[in-house]
Amino acid sequence: MPEIEVTGGPVPRGEEILTPEALAFVAELQERFGARRDELLDLRRRRRAEVARSHRFDFLPETREVREVAWSVAPAPDDLRDRRVEITGPTERKMTINALNSGARVWLADLEDANTPHWGNVVGGQANLHDAVRRTIAFTAADGREYTLRQDVRLATIVVRPRGWHFDEPHLLVDGRPAVGALVDFGLYFFHNAAELLRRGSGPYFYLPKMESHLEARLWNEVFTFAQQRLGIAHGTIRATVLIETMPAAFE
Repeated sequence: MPEIEVTGGPVPRGEEILTPEALAFVAELQERFGARRDELLDLRRRRRAEVARSHRFDFLPETREVREVAWSVAPAPDDLRDRRVEITGPTERKMTINALNSGARVWLADLEDANTPHWGNVVGGQANLHDAVRRTIAFTAADGREYTLRQDVRLATIVVRPRGWHFDEPHLLVDGRPAVGALVDFGLYFFHNAAELLRRGSGPYFYLPKMESHLEARLWNEVFTFAQQRLGIAHGTIRATVLIETMPAAFE
């Protein structure tokens, strides 16, 4: 088994989120997929160098079938079928409550751009998601105002946006090296919440940012497949939206 070390200082509810079992799961993800992530980041650098040399982007012949052949994915789960109104924001506690109460169909719980990844936010965001999934989240402001989940509206479906592949998490070391931030975000959320989400009629849904190739998307699929098998959850339970926001990805 890989050795995992928490180098971040004590943070509220750390003992609840950073359990030995959850950390072991993250360590397994890192051991299996960390090296491949590193290879794909190196491929990014080499591809950028080639574009700089040739001044040319072009479509990959090996992905022609994706572009030219008709295909479709499996139907969306019931709570993901209406995505006409979505709201996004960080996993700060009050903003989590406001997002769920907003009337939007989907809350994009952003662990990436909207969330400064200092250690308190990394762990605190997971704690807030834990409570949001279980509908126990509440907050009392300094002025005494209380924030709770509304009973008179449909609460937004949670879709979690982990960090992009290029981030490391320096506060978690696996065999002496920083864990991949994306695997930390995904691993902790999936470990603590996948079964509970299914029990409540929802599921583990993700929004995947910053990818630059189909190979990076394929790596996520391999992570999902392993995670489902490891925790005894049916294959295909995880659903993901892949954001195409880079030129290299657009050309695939």
